[in-house]
Amino acid sequence: MPEILAPVGGSEQLLAAVRCGANAVYFGLQNFNARRNAGNFNGENLSETIKYCHDRDVKVYITVNTLVMDKELKEVKKTVDTAIAAGADELIIQDLAVAKYARGKIAMSASTQLAVHNVYGAKMVKELGFDRVVLARELSLDEIKAINDAVDIDTEVFVHGAHCMSVSGNCYVSSMFGQRSGNRGLCAQTCRLDWQCGAGCSRCDHCLSLKDLSYMHHINALIDAGVKSFKIEGRMKRPEYVAAAVTSVKNAMQGKHVDTDTLQAVFSRQGFTDGYLTGQRDKSMFGYRTKDDVVAADSVLKDLAKLYEKETFHRDVNMKFIMKEGERAKLIAYSGSRHSEVKGAVPEKAIKVSLDEEHIRKSLEKTGGTVYVLKDLVCEIDQGLMLPASELNRMRREALDAL
Repeated sequence: MPEILAPVGGSEQLLAAVRCGANAVYFGLQNFNARRNAGNFNGENLSETIKYCHDRDVKVYITVNTLVMDKELKEVKKTVDTAIAAGADELIIQDLAVAKYARGKIAMSASTQLAVHNVYGAKMVKELGFDRVVLARELSLDEIKAINDAVDIDTEVFVHGAHCMSVSGNCYVSSMFGQRSGNRGLCAQTCRLDWQCGAGCSRCDHCLSLKDLSYMHHINALIDAGVKSFKIEGRMKRPEYVAAAVTSVKNAMQGKHVDTDTLQAVFSRQGFTDGYLTGQRDKSMFGYRTKDDVVAADSVLKDLAKLYEKETFHRDVNMKFIMKEGERAKLIAYSGSRHSEVKGAVPEKAIKVSLDEEHIRKSLEKTGGTVYVLKDLVCEIDQGLMLPASELNRMRREALDAL
């Protein structure tokens, strides 16, 4: 089945994505990403963030998807190296100079801003060393299928989120009007202003503002077309939006009901469109953010926040606890192919109550705050000994951290 790839603009969005069932997340570092005004992440907490995701079987893709100036080449190399050293699974790249440097060091996705929209473009990025291509949003279902049939490269398709008026965001309007280039991560969304066509136009307002796309009712067709990744747009959006979108894609993939009313309430521009995918490209594709759209979010935010307030991913862990007279206690933890071993203090003679398996289990099963849940426990203990509960707790924490 295709992966669900969720947008992450900060730590709260990360929690929402992971806890609601995303298989992968994408986010930027402080520079060279197309959403520089998002919270983003930095080198100091990057390894910890990626570890959090990997512990929950979630992949991490780092966006290095802006055009790079010659004077920035040294700095962008540092950004790539930082992402690789921290354990990122893939880079999303626009500038081919960045791709040349990263090739062979880490998996690469060709950003949608490379505007790959046909078989020839897909073949070219494959030859350039890309492992995946993020297809242009403007493609029909037949065009997507044709690319998958003709080229042996993984395809990623946006299934929910904002449209750009210009093909795949290759737009200069924001740059020309406000010196904020969309190709440098600073788009001011100039297309959302009240542009007008003039006399003779049946639609006379917001003529450059497209509704957000939403392909929730086309998920099975996209699977049949060979799409490998369902991407959600929205690194500038709130965590409740991420939770709603991830949950909707997951439900659609599982054949469950998709709550499009809630999805529209949390964020829309007078509803959604699937005009590009279906080939029905007309004025119904246009819309803008109204006061009613903004007010609608208030009614759903509280319920959406509940979707990610608790840890939902769990991994079984088995433990073996050994306590012998005159020897340091030992705790061994097993989870899948991983194992860890921690030494404890030498046990003392029990004065009143000796340590038994029941008390040991009570201490070791306190795994809250981690992904682990104690399943099987084996104890090899001599009678008449004791070990402080604080020591058992320390051994448990260190064993789980080591896993």
